[in-house]
Amino acid sequence: MGVARILLGRAARAALDAAKEATDPDRLLQTTMAALIEARRAEHEARPERGWRPGAPLSLLLAGYVGSRNTGADVRVEEMIRQLRHLFGDEHLDLSILTIDPEWTRGYFRTVKQLHVPQLFPKFLFDTVARFDGVIACEGSMFKSKFASALTTMMVGALGLALAEDKLAVGYGGEAGAMDESLEAMVKRYVKGALIVTRNVESQKVLDRLGIASRLGTDTAWTLGDPPAGLGEKLLARAGWDGKQPVLIVCPIHPFVWPVRPDPFKAAAHRLTGAYDDAHFRSIYFHASGPDVEKKQARYLAALTSAVRDFTREKPCFVALVGMEALDRVAVEGFASLYAERYGVTLPTFVADQHDQHEVVALLRRASFLVSSRYHAVVCSMPAGVLSIGVTMDERLRNLFAERGQSELCAECTDEALEAKVLAGLRTLEARPAEIRRGIERCVAANLVRMGEMGAHLVEAVRAKYPRFPLRPELGAGKSPLAHLPALPAAQARVLREHGRELGQERTAS
Repeated sequence: MGVARILLGRAARAALDAAKEATDPDRLLQTTMAALIEARRAEHEARPERGWRPGAPLSLLLAGYVGSRNTGADVRVEEMIRQLRHLFGDEHLDLSILTIDPEWTRGYFRTVKQLHVPQLFPKFLFDTVARFDGVIACEGSMFKSKFASALTTMMVGALGLALAEDKLAVGYGGEAGAMDESLEAMVKRYVKGALIVTRNVESQKVLDRLGIASRLGTDTAWTLGDPPAGLGEKLLARAGWDGKQPVLIVCPIHPFVWPVRPDPFKAAAHRLTGAYDDAHFRSIYFHASGPDVEKKQARYLAALTSAVRDFTREKPCFVALVGMEALDRVAVEGFASLYAERYGVTLPTFVADQHDQHEVVALLRRASFLVSSRYHAVVCSMPAGVLSIGVTMDERLRNLFAERGQSELCAECTDEALEAKVLAGLRTLEARPAEIRRGIERCVAANLVRMGEMGAHLVEAVRAKYPRFPLRPELGAGKSPLAHLPALPAAQARVLREHGRELGQERTAS
Protein backbone atom coordinates (compact mmCIF):
# COMPACT_ATOMS: atom_id res chain seq x y z
CA MET A 1 0.00 0.00 0.00
CA GLY A 2 2.87 2.37 0.91
CA VAL A 3 4.60 1.72 -2.42
CA ALA A 4 1.35 2.30 -4.29
CA ARG A 5 0.83 5.65 -2.56
CA ILE A 6 4.39 6.71 -3.37
CA LEU A 7 3.93 5.80 -7.04
CA LEU A 8 0.57 7.54 -7.15
CA GLY A 9 2.11 10.63 -5.58
CA ARG A 10 4.91 10.68 -8.13
CA ALA A 11 2.42 10.29 -10.98
CA ALA A 12 0.32 13.13 -9.59
CA ARG A 13 3.34 15.44 -9.29
CA ALA A 14 4.44 14.55 -12.82
CA ALA A 15 0.96 15.31 -14.14
CA LEU A 16 0.90 18.63 -12.27
CA ASP A 17 4.35 19.58 -13.61
CA ALA A 18 3.21 18.70 -17.14
CA ALA A 19 0.07 20.81 -16.69
CA LYS A 20 2.10 23.76 -15.43
CA GLU A 21 4.49 23.45 -18.36
CA ALA A 22 1.62 23.27 -20.84
CA THR A 23 0.03 26.43 -19.41
CA ASP A 24 3.23 28.38 -18.71
CA PRO A 25 2.77 31.73 -20.51
CA ASP A 26 6.40 31.86 -21.68
CA ARG A 27 6.09 28.37 -23.17
CA LEU A 28 2.76 29.25 -24.81
CA LEU A 29 4.34 32.36 -26.33
CA GLN A 30 7.26 30.32 -27.66
CA THR A 31 4.95 27.62 -29.02
CA THR A 32 2.78 30.20 -30.78
CA MET A 33 5.79 31.96 -32.27
CA ALA A 34 7.28 28.66 -33.46
CA ALA A 35 3.99 27.64 -35.08
CA LEU A 36 3.83 30.91 -37.01
CA ILE A 37 7.41 30.52 -38.23
CA GLU A 38 6.59 27.01 -39.46
CA ALA A 39 3.45 28.32 -41.16
CA ARG A 40 5.42 31.04 -42.92
CA ARG A 41 8.05 28.52 -44.04
CA ALA A 42 5.37 26.23 -45.51
CA GLU A 43 3.69 29.18 -47.19
CA HIS A 44 6.99 30.32 -48.71
CA GLU A 45 7.83 26.83 -49.97
CA ALA A 46 4.44 26.64 -51.67
CA ARG A 47 4.67 30.14 -53.16
CA PRO A 48 8.26 31.34 -53.08
CA GLU A 49 8.60 35.09 -53.49
CA ARG A 50 11.71 37.10 -53.99
CA GLY A 51 12.89 39.67 -51.48
CA TRP A 52 14.58 42.87 -52.53
CA ARG A 53 14.27 43.89 -56.18
CA PRO A 54 16.90 45.97 -58.04
CA GLY A 55 16.08 49.66 -58.10
CA ALA A 56 14.05 49.54 -54.90
CA PRO A 57 15.37 50.63 -51.49
CA LEU A 58 16.35 47.82 -49.13
CA SER A 59 13.61 47.70 -46.50
CA LEU A 60 14.91 46.57 -43.12
CA LEU A 61 13.04 46.02 -39.86
CA LEU A 62 15.02 46.75 -36.68
CA ALA A 63 13.71 44.53 -33.90
CA GLY A 64 14.76 45.44 -30.37
CA TYR A 65 13.86 46.82 -26.96
CA VAL A 66 13.28 50.51 -27.51
CA GLY A 67 10.46 52.57 -26.05
CA SER A 68 11.21 51.89 -22.38
CA ARG A 69 13.46 54.94 -21.97
CA ASN A 70 16.46 52.66 -21.63
CA THR A 71 19.34 54.96 -22.58
CA GLY A 72 21.67 52.10 -23.54
CA ALA A 73 19.15 50.39 -25.80
CA ASP A 74 18.35 53.70 -27.48
CA VAL A 75 21.90 54.98 -28.11
CA ARG A 76 23.17 51.64 -29.45
CA VAL A 77 20.34 51.60 -31.99
CA GLU A 78 20.93 55.27 -32.93
CA GLU A 79 24.55 54.40 -33.73
CA MET A 80 23.54 51.21 -35.53
CA ILE A 81 21.30 53.31 -37.77
CA ARG A 82 24.18 55.73 -38.43
CA GLN A 83 26.36 52.80 -39.47
CA LEU A 84 23.66 51.35 -41.74
CA ARG A 85 23.27 54.70 -43.49
CA HIS A 86 27.03 54.97 -43.93
CA LEU A 87 27.31 51.45 -45.37
CA PHE A 88 24.30 51.39 -47.67
CA GLY A 89 23.35 55.03 -48.28
CA ASP A 90 20.14 56.79 -47.29
CA GLU A 91 18.88 56.67 -50.85
CA HIS A 92 19.07 52.87 -50.85
CA LEU A 93 17.50 52.24 -47.43
CA ASP A 94 13.99 52.14 -46.02
CA LEU A 95 14.27 51.60 -42.26
CA SER A 96 11.58 50.81 -39.69
CA ILE A 97 11.94 50.06 -35.99
CA LEU A 98 9.77 48.35 -33.39
CA THR A 99 8.97 50.38 -30.28
CA ILE A 100 7.03 49.33 -27.21
CA ASP A 101 6.01 52.94 -26.49
CA PRO A 102 6.01 55.52 -29.33
CA GLU A 103 5.68 58.39 -26.84
CA TRP A 104 9.03 57.53 -25.29
CA THR A 105 10.79 57.24 -28.66
CA ARG A 106 9.27 60.41 -30.08
CA GLY A 107 12.12 62.46 -31.53
CA TYR A 108 14.53 59.50 -31.62
CA PHE A 109 15.69 57.58 -34.74
CA ARG A 110 15.11 60.39 -37.23
CA THR A 111 13.63 59.38 -40.63
CA VAL A 112 13.11 55.80 -39.37
CA LYS A 113 9.48 54.68 -39.27
CA GLN A 114 8.39 53.60 -35.80
CA LEU A 115 6.02 50.64 -35.44
CA HIS A 116 4.24 50.07 -32.13
CA VAL A 117 4.72 46.41 -31.17
CA PRO A 118 2.02 44.95 -28.87
CA GLN A 119 2.82 42.95 -25.74
CA LEU A 120 1.43 39.82 -27.40
CA PHE A 121 3.52 40.10 -30.52
CA PRO A 122 3.58 36.78 -32.49
CA LYS A 123 0.76 37.59 -34.94
CA PHE A 124 2.02 41.16 -35.28
CA LEU A 125 5.50 39.90 -36.24
CA PHE A 126 3.99 37.34 -38.61
CA ASP A 127 2.17 40.11 -40.49
CA THR A 128 4.93 42.72 -40.25
CA VAL A 129 8.13 40.84 -41.14
CA ALA A 130 6.55 39.76 -44.44
CA ARG A 131 6.58 43.39 -45.62
CA PHE A 132 10.37 43.75 -45.34
CA ASP A 133 13.46 42.57 -47.23
CA GLY A 134 15.24 41.69 -44.02
CA VAL A 135 15.38 41.86 -40.24
CA ILE A 136 18.14 43.15 -37.99
CA ALA A 137 17.72 42.11 -34.37
CA CYS A 138 19.25 44.97 -32.42
CA GLU A 139 18.68 44.09 -28.75
CA GLY A 140 21.89 43.85 -26.71
CA SER A 141 20.65 41.05 -24.43
CA MET A 142 19.58 39.10 -27.50
CA PHE A 143 19.63 35.45 -26.45
CA LYS A 144 19.25 35.11 -22.69
CA SER A 145 16.62 34.57 -20.01
CA LYS A 146 18.13 36.93 -17.43
CA PHE A 147 15.71 39.78 -18.10
CA ALA A 148 12.72 38.28 -19.92
CA SER A 149 12.42 35.14 -22.00
CA ALA A 150 9.69 36.91 -23.98
CA LEU A 151 12.24 39.41 -25.30
CA THR A 152 14.42 36.63 -26.72
CA THR A 153 11.28 34.98 -28.12
CA MET A 154 10.63 38.21 -30.01
CA MET A 155 14.20 38.31 -31.38
CA VAL A 156 13.99 34.66 -32.46
CA GLY A 157 10.55 35.22 -33.94
CA ALA A 158 11.66 38.15 -36.08
CA LEU A 159 14.81 36.37 -37.31
CA GLY A 160 13.00 33.06 -37.81
CA LEU A 161 10.25 34.63 -39.91
CA ALA A 162 12.84 36.35 -42.13
CA LEU A 163 14.76 33.09 -42.56
CA ALA A 164 11.53 31.27 -43.38
CA GLU A 165 11.18 33.54 -46.42
CA ASP A 166 14.89 33.32 -47.30
CA LYS A 167 15.41 37.00 -46.51
CA LEU A 168 18.27 38.81 -44.80
CA ALA A 169 18.36 37.89 -41.10
CA VAL A 170 20.99 39.46 -38.85
CA GLY A 171 21.52 39.56 -35.08
CA TYR A 172 23.78 42.59 -34.71
CA GLY A 173 26.03 43.22 -31.73
CA GLY A 174 24.05 41.09 -29.29
CA GLU A 175 24.83 38.83 -26.40
CA ALA A 176 24.01 35.20 -25.58
CA GLY A 177 23.86 33.83 -22.05
CA ALA A 178 21.96 31.42 -19.86
CA MET A 179 18.55 30.49 -21.25
CA ASP A 180 15.63 28.36 -20.17
CA GLU A 181 15.71 24.93 -21.80
CA SER A 182 12.71 25.58 -24.05
CA LEU A 183 14.16 28.93 -25.15
CA GLU A 184 17.50 27.33 -25.98
CA ALA A 185 15.69 24.79 -28.15
CA MET A 186 13.88 27.59 -29.96
CA VAL A 187 17.10 29.53 -30.61
CA LYS A 188 18.80 26.37 -31.84
CA ARG A 189 15.98 25.57 -34.28
CA TYR A 190 15.04 28.97 -35.68
CA VAL A 191 18.18 31.15 -35.60
CA LYS A 192 20.49 28.80 -37.48
CA GLY A 193 21.32 30.35 -40.86
CA ALA A 194 21.17 33.96 -39.67
CA LEU A 195 24.27 36.14 -39.48
CA ILE A 196 24.83 36.51 -35.75
CA VAL A 197 27.46 39.02 -34.70
CA THR A 198 28.09 38.90 -30.96
CA ARG A 199 29.60 41.58 -28.79
CA ASN A 200 32.02 39.24 -27.01
CA VAL A 201 33.75 35.87 -27.22
CA GLU A 202 31.77 34.51 -24.26
CA SER A 203 28.54 34.85 -26.26
CA GLN A 204 30.12 32.99 -29.15
CA LYS A 205 30.83 30.07 -26.84
CA VAL A 206 27.17 29.90 -25.83
CA LEU A 207 26.05 29.88 -29.46
CA ASP A 208 28.74 27.37 -30.47
CA ARG A 209 27.28 24.95 -27.93
CA LEU A 210 23.91 25.33 -29.68
CA GLY A 211 25.45 24.71 -33.09
CA ILE A 212 24.95 28.30 -34.25
CA ALA A 213 27.79 29.96 -36.15
CA SER A 214 28.61 33.53 -35.16
CA ARG A 215 31.08 36.31 -35.86
CA LEU A 216 32.81 38.41 -33.24
CA GLY A 217 31.75 42.03 -33.11
CA THR A 218 30.95 44.47 -30.35
CA ASP A 219 28.28 46.80 -29.07
CA THR A 220 27.32 49.61 -31.45
CA ALA A 221 27.34 52.52 -28.98
CA TRP A 222 31.11 53.09 -29.29
CA THR A 223 30.74 55.69 -32.06
CA LEU A 224 28.31 57.85 -30.05
CA GLY A 225 29.18 61.53 -30.34
CA ASP A 226 29.25 64.20 -27.66
CA PRO A 227 25.99 65.86 -26.58
CA PRO A 228 25.63 69.63 -27.04
CA ALA A 229 28.58 71.51 -25.53
CA GLY A 230 28.10 72.54 -21.94
CA LEU A 231 24.94 70.48 -21.41
CA GLY A 232 26.39 68.30 -18.65
CA GLU A 233 27.87 71.29 -16.85
CA LYS A 234 24.55 73.14 -17.04
CA LEU A 235 22.58 70.23 -15.58
CA LEU A 236 25.07 69.74 -12.76
CA ALA A 237 25.25 73.47 -11.97
CA ARG A 238 21.47 73.61 -11.63
CA ALA A 239 21.78 70.76 -9.12
CA GLY A 240 24.29 72.69 -7.01
CA TRP A 241 27.71 71.83 -8.47
CA ASP A 242 30.27 74.62 -8.02
CA GLY A 243 31.99 73.89 -11.34
CA LYS A 244 35.25 72.94 -9.61
CA GLN A 245 34.80 69.82 -7.48
CA PRO A 246 35.37 66.41 -9.09
CA VAL A 247 32.03 64.82 -10.05
CA LEU A 248 31.24 61.30 -8.85
CA ILE A 249 28.24 59.76 -10.61
CA VAL A 250 26.57 56.57 -9.37
CA CYS A 251 24.24 54.50 -11.58
CA PRO A 252 22.36 52.08 -9.29
CA ILE A 253 19.79 49.52 -10.39
CA HIS A 254 17.53 46.93 -8.78
CA PRO A 255 19.43 43.78 -9.85
CA PHE A 256 17.22 41.35 -7.97
CA VAL A 257 13.85 41.93 -9.66
CA TRP A 258 14.83 40.06 -12.82
CA PRO A 259 13.72 38.15 -14.78
CA VAL A 260 10.33 39.55 -15.71
CA ARG A 261 7.83 36.73 -16.15
CA PRO A 262 4.24 36.57 -17.39
CA ASP A 263 1.74 35.59 -14.69
CA PRO A 264 -1.98 35.65 -15.61
CA PHE A 265 -3.02 34.96 -12.00
CA LYS A 266 -1.09 37.94 -10.66
CA ALA A 267 -2.41 40.01 -13.57
CA ALA A 268 -5.99 39.14 -12.65
CA ALA A 269 -5.39 39.97 -8.98
CA HIS A 270 -3.67 43.22 -9.95
CA ARG A 271 -6.55 44.24 -12.20
CA LEU A 272 -9.20 43.44 -9.60
CA THR A 273 -7.55 44.53 -6.35
CA GLY A 274 -4.30 46.36 -7.15
CA ALA A 275 -2.27 43.54 -5.59
CA TYR A 276 1.36 43.15 -6.80
CA ASP A 277 1.38 46.76 -8.00
CA ASP A 278 4.98 47.24 -6.84
CA ALA A 279 6.09 44.28 -8.99
CA HIS A 280 3.95 45.02 -12.06
CA PHE A 281 5.99 45.63 -15.23
CA ARG A 282 3.30 45.89 -17.88
CA SER A 283 0.42 43.81 -19.25
CA ILE A 284 0.65 40.34 -17.63
CA TYR A 285 4.38 40.67 -16.85
CA PHE A 286 5.74 40.98 -13.31
CA HIS A 287 9.13 41.46 -11.72
CA ALA A 288 10.40 39.11 -9.04
CA SER A 289 9.31 40.42 -5.64
CA GLY A 290 9.10 39.55 -1.97
CA PRO A 291 11.02 40.01 1.29
CA ASP A 292 14.13 38.20 0.04
CA VAL A 293 14.35 40.43 -3.03
CA GLU A 294 14.05 43.60 -0.93
CA LYS A 295 16.59 42.33 1.61
CA LYS A 296 19.17 41.80 -1.15
CA GLN A 297 18.48 45.24 -2.59
CA ALA A 298 18.82 46.91 0.81
CA ARG A 299 22.22 45.23 1.29
CA TYR A 300 23.37 46.31 -2.20
CA LEU A 301 22.34 49.96 -1.66
CA ALA A 302 23.84 50.04 1.84
CA ALA A 303 27.19 48.85 0.49
CA LEU A 304 27.21 51.43 -2.31
CA THR A 305 26.20 54.36 -0.11
CA SER A 306 28.81 53.49 2.54
CA ALA A 307 31.60 53.15 -0.04
CA VAL A 308 30.70 56.42 -1.75
CA ARG A 309 30.53 58.26 1.59
CA ASP A 310 33.87 56.89 2.76
CA PHE A 311 35.57 57.83 -0.51
CA THR A 312 34.17 61.36 -0.57
CA ARG A 313 35.44 61.94 2.97
CA GLU A 314 38.93 61.20 1.62
CA LYS A 315 38.43 63.07 -1.64
CA PRO A 316 35.58 65.60 -1.62
CA CYS A 317 33.38 65.16 -4.69
CA PHE A 318 30.03 66.37 -5.98
CA VAL A 319 27.92 63.20 -5.97
CA ALA A 320 25.00 62.75 -8.37
CA LEU A 321 22.79 59.77 -9.18
CA VAL A 322 21.83 58.78 -12.73
CA GLY A 323 19.12 56.29 -13.69
CA MET A 324 19.90 54.95 -17.16
CA GLU A 325 16.39 53.55 -17.60
CA ALA A 326 12.99 54.68 -16.33
CA LEU A 327 12.88 51.48 -14.26
CA ASP A 328 15.96 52.65 -12.34
CA ARG A 329 14.00 55.38 -10.57
CA VAL A 330 13.20 53.06 -7.66
CA ALA A 331 16.89 52.25 -7.14
CA VAL A 332 17.99 55.87 -7.57
CA GLU A 333 15.43 57.14 -5.08
CA GLY A 334 16.26 54.30 -2.69
CA PHE A 335 19.95 55.26 -2.80
CA ALA A 336 19.14 58.96 -2.32
CA SER A 337 16.78 58.25 0.60
CA LEU A 338 19.30 56.02 2.37
CA TYR A 339 22.12 58.55 1.83
CA ALA A 340 20.02 61.38 3.26
CA GLU A 341 18.93 59.26 6.21
CA ARG A 342 22.47 58.15 7.06
CA TYR A 343 24.50 61.26 6.28
CA GLY A 344 22.03 64.15 6.11
CA VAL A 345 23.01 64.92 2.49
CA THR A 346 20.48 65.34 -0.31
CA LEU A 347 21.86 64.03 -3.60
CA PRO A 348 20.68 65.29 -7.01
CA THR A 349 19.00 62.64 -9.16
CA PHE A 350 18.66 62.36 -12.93
CA VAL A 351 16.51 59.55 -14.35
CA ALA A 352 15.83 58.67 -18.00
CA ASP A 353 12.07 59.04 -17.62
CA GLN A 354 12.63 62.81 -17.27
CA HIS A 355 15.94 63.24 -19.12
CA ASP A 356 16.55 62.20 -22.71
CA GLN A 357 19.57 60.28 -23.95
CA HIS A 358 21.55 63.45 -24.75
CA GLU A 359 21.22 64.74 -21.20
CA VAL A 360 22.03 61.37 -19.64
CA VAL A 361 25.16 60.94 -21.78
CA ALA A 362 26.20 64.55 -21.12
CA LEU A 363 26.14 63.84 -17.37
CA LEU A 364 28.12 60.60 -17.73
CA ARG A 365 30.83 62.24 -19.82
CA ARG A 366 31.21 65.13 -17.37
CA ALA A 367 31.97 62.72 -14.51
CA SER A 368 35.41 62.42 -12.97
CA PHE A 369 34.51 59.05 -11.42
CA LEU A 370 31.70 56.63 -12.26
CA VAL A 371 30.30 53.74 -10.21
CA SER A 372 27.84 51.85 -12.39
CA SER A 373 25.69 48.75 -12.45
CA ARG A 374 24.63 49.68 -15.98
CA TYR A 375 26.72 48.35 -18.88
CA HIS A 376 25.96 51.23 -21.23
CA ALA A 377 26.73 53.89 -18.63
CA VAL A 378 30.30 52.59 -18.67
CA VAL A 379 30.41 52.22 -22.47
CA CYS A 380 29.01 55.72 -23.07
CA SER A 381 31.49 57.26 -20.61
CA MET A 382 34.62 55.54 -21.92
CA PRO A 383 35.24 57.65 -25.07
CA ALA A 384 35.50 60.65 -22.73
CA GLY A 385 38.12 58.82 -20.62
CA VAL A 386 35.91 58.77 -17.51
CA LEU A 387 37.42 56.64 -14.74
CA SER A 388 34.88 53.93 -13.91
CA ILE A 389 34.22 50.86 -11.82
CA GLY A 390 31.46 48.30 -12.30
CA VAL A 391 29.07 46.57 -9.90
CA THR A 392 27.57 43.82 -12.02
CA MET A 393 24.51 41.59 -11.95
CA ASP A 394 25.57 39.46 -14.94
CA GLU A 395 28.37 38.83 -17.40
CA ARG A 396 28.19 42.07 -19.41
CA LEU A 397 30.21 44.41 -17.18
CA ARG A 398 32.41 41.52 -16.10
CA ASN A 399 33.35 40.88 -19.74
CA LEU A 400 33.89 44.59 -20.46
CA PHE A 401 36.26 45.16 -17.53
CA ALA A 402 38.17 41.99 -18.43
CA GLU A 403 38.57 43.39 -21.93
CA ARG A 404 39.96 46.60 -20.43
CA GLY A 405 42.47 44.47 -18.50
CA GLN A 406 40.94 45.84 -15.30
CA SER A 407 38.89 42.97 -13.86
CA GLU A 408 39.77 44.12 -10.35
CA LEU A 409 37.58 47.19 -10.94
CA CYS A 410 34.42 45.13 -11.33
CA ALA A 411 32.57 43.59 -8.36
CA GLU A 412 29.50 41.37 -8.17
CA CYS A 413 26.37 43.03 -6.80
CA THR A 414 25.90 40.05 -4.45
CA ASP A 415 29.45 40.10 -3.09
CA GLU A 416 29.52 39.99 0.71
CA ALA A 417 32.50 42.36 0.60
CA LEU A 418 30.87 44.77 -1.89
CA GLU A 419 31.39 47.90 0.21
CA ALA A 420 35.11 47.23 0.61
CA LYS A 421 35.55 46.37 -3.09
CA VAL A 422 33.78 49.51 -4.31
CA LEU A 423 35.83 51.69 -1.96
CA ALA A 424 39.04 49.96 -3.05
CA GLY A 425 38.04 50.46 -6.69
CA LEU A 426 37.44 54.19 -6.20
CA ARG A 427 40.77 54.55 -4.43
CA THR A 428 42.46 52.79 -7.35
CA LEU A 429 40.85 55.20 -9.82
CA GLU A 430 42.25 58.14 -7.88
CA ALA A 431 45.69 56.60 -7.38
CA ARG A 432 46.32 55.39 -10.95
CA PRO A 433 44.28 57.62 -13.30
CA ALA A 434 46.72 57.72 -16.22
CA GLU A 435 47.24 53.96 -16.28
CA ILE A 436 43.53 53.22 -16.06
CA ARG A 437 42.67 55.79 -18.72
CA ARG A 438 45.20 54.19 -21.09
CA GLY A 439 43.44 50.85 -20.63
CA ILE A 440 40.09 52.50 -21.29
CA GLU A 441 41.33 54.18 -24.46
CA ARG A 442 42.92 50.98 -25.82
CA CYS A 443 39.61 49.22 -25.20
CA VAL A 444 37.66 51.95 -27.02
CA ALA A 445 40.03 51.74 -30.01
CA ALA A 446 39.78 47.94 -30.17
CA ASN A 447 35.99 48.09 -30.08
CA LEU A 448 35.88 50.70 -32.83
CA VAL A 449 37.95 48.37 -35.02
CA ARG A 450 35.61 45.47 -34.20
CA MET A 451 32.59 47.61 -34.99
CA GLY A 452 34.15 48.27 -38.39
CA GLU A 453 34.74 44.56 -38.88
CA MET A 454 31.13 43.74 -38.08
CA GLY A 455 30.09 46.33 -40.64
CA ALA A 456 32.13 44.38 -43.20
CA HIS A 457 30.33 41.16 -42.18
CA LEU A 458 27.00 42.91 -42.71
CA VAL A 459 28.03 44.17 -46.14
CA GLU A 460 28.99 40.64 -47.17
CA ALA A 461 25.68 39.27 -45.89
CA VAL A 462 23.77 41.76 -48.04
CA ARG A 463 26.05 41.05 -51.00
CA ALA A 464 25.43 37.29 -50.68
CA LYS A 465 21.66 37.61 -50.24
CA TYR A 466 21.06 40.36 -52.81
CA PRO A 467 24.02 40.32 -55.26
CA ARG A 468 22.67 43.20 -57.34
CA PHE A 469 22.34 45.60 -54.44
CA PRO A 470 24.63 48.63 -55.11
CA LEU A 471 27.57 48.49 -52.71
CA ARG A 472 30.64 50.70 -52.73
CA PRO A 473 33.82 48.84 -53.82
CA GLU A 474 35.80 49.90 -50.74
CA LEU A 475 33.42 47.99 -48.48
CA GLY A 476 33.32 44.31 -47.55
CA ALA A 477 35.66 41.45 -46.68
CA GLY A 478 39.36 42.26 -46.86
CA LYS A 479 38.81 46.02 -46.79
CA SER A 480 39.79 48.39 -43.98
CA PRO A 481 37.49 47.98 -40.94
CA LEU A 482 37.66 51.74 -40.43
CA ALA A 483 36.00 52.33 -43.80
CA HIS A 484 32.91 50.66 -42.34
CA LEU A 485 32.50 53.14 -39.49
CA PRO A 486 30.27 56.22 -39.65
CA ALA A 487 31.89 59.63 -39.19
CA LEU A 488 33.69 59.57 -35.87
CA PRO A 489 33.47 62.21 -33.15
CA ALA A 490 36.73 63.93 -32.20
CA ALA A 491 37.34 61.84 -29.08
CA GLN A 492 37.05 58.50 -30.88
CA ALA A 493 39.13 59.73 -33.82
CA ARG A 494 41.90 60.77 -31.42
CA VAL A 495 41.84 57.41 -29.64
CA LEU A 496 42.20 55.61 -32.98
CA ARG A 497 45.09 57.86 -33.98
CA GLU A 498 46.91 57.12 -30.75
CA HIS A 499 46.17 53.40 -30.49
CA GLY A 500 45.40 52.33 -34.06
CA ARG A 501 48.98 51.28 -34.86
CA GLU A 502 49.10 48.74 -32.01
CA LEU A 503 45.80 47.30 -33.31
CA GLY A 504 47.17 46.93 -36.83
CA GLN A 505 45.20 49.90 -38.16
CA GLU A 506 47.61 52.33 -39.76
CA ARG A 507 44.86 54.56 -41.14
CA THR A 508 42.22 56.38 -39.14
CA ALA A 509 38.67 57.10 -40.13
CA SER A 510 37.97 60.68 -41.13
